[in-house]
Amino acid sequence: MPLNRRDWLKLGLIATAAGGALRAPLTRAAGTDAPARPLRILILGGTGFTGPHQVRYALARGHKVTLFNRGRHPQDWPAEVEELGGDRNTGDLKALAGREWDVCIDNPTTLPFWVRDAGRALHGRVGQYIFVSTISVYADGGAAAADESATLARYTGKDAYKETLESLKADMRLYGPLKAQSEKEAAKQFPGKTTIIRPGLIVGPGDQTDRFTYWPVRIARGGDVLAPGDGDDPVQFIDARDLAEWTIRMAERRAFGTFNATGPDFRLSMEAMLHGIRASGTAAARFVWAPADFLETNKVAPWSDMPVWIPRKDDPAFATRSIARAQAAGLTFRPLATTAADTLAWFHTLPAERRNKLGAGLGGDREAELLALLKKDSSNA
Repeated sequence: MPLNRRDWLKLGLIATAAGGALRAPLTRAAGTDAPARPLRILILGGTGFTGPHQVRYALARGHKVTLFNRGRHPQDWPAEVEELGGDRNTGDLKALAGREWDVCIDNPTTLPFWVRDAGRALHGRVGQYIFVSTISVYADGGAAAADESATLARYTGKDAYKETLESLKADMRLYGPLKAQSEKEAAKQFPGKTTIIRPGLIVGPGDQTDRFTYWPVRIARGGDVLAPGDGDDPVQFIDARDLAEWTIRMAERRAFGTFNATGPDFRLSMEAMLHGIRASGTAAARFVWAPADFLETNKVAPWSDMPVWIPRKDDPAFATRSIARAQAAGLTFRPLATTAADTLAWFHTLPAERRNKLGAGLGGDREAELLALLKKDSSNA
């Protein structure tokens, strides 16, 4: 069954488990008070996008870190990290047997049976279970500025616990409902010890999806830049480093509950975001705004062809989620200019063949074609 426009918008939030995060040296973590005591932290995954940032921040804060994963993306860590091998997809969790940790952070899970099996393997042996979910758990049709109490997407298949990576890839519309079911399973397996974090679009150095990276890269080339809509559509995203560091601080505080985790901490429009990115560099880029109906007519898809952007008329809640609860729990944000500049610097470290094929956004020829069409339409108006 083909996906409709709303499906594609929702699916764009899937946080990739791709590797490639920056390898920063171990330095003293700044900006918060020292933790009350060192924690024993188990991270399920830990070598994808946000995981390495969690590991380095936790080490800098003096914690002991254990990773559990398949060992397919080895990293160079700045201090000792214990690494346990296993495969949750096949039920191989033997390496966790007989061990205890203060907190478990579950990064890569979409499938409910992964949470169920982790709960059985760790029963009574972790003090806190942090499940990294997504704001894609929310049902369609929400109101603007909705908080964590908004209605969740409902799984309507036969058995959520029989869904596999293959069945998910075959129908990515299952993503939000399966994440929502995984949240419920987390609460069941770790009653009174669960923290649910629902990020929005995760961006910054190390992101292999290019869903934000496209804009710093394109703006740095200068010239006329095709920009979507009227500029006033809201956008939300979070730097992977802000998300990772706050997640560790939530473990230090033993903060339980459910939290939307996106940003920034003010209403940011698409126009303000693009101008902010441009201001972080020296390129002379000029934004040419294309109305949403022009883009739709010419089959330019929001989120994929025009990354970060979704017309506010399509989903008022999508980029206006309330983050008041997370802010009250200490979520902070680095400046947009920092995220943009660091993302561009990271991108320039990639091999040429990777840089020549962005995973999101318009190719140069397609953008030039659309700019010419837009100019022609304007002259004929």
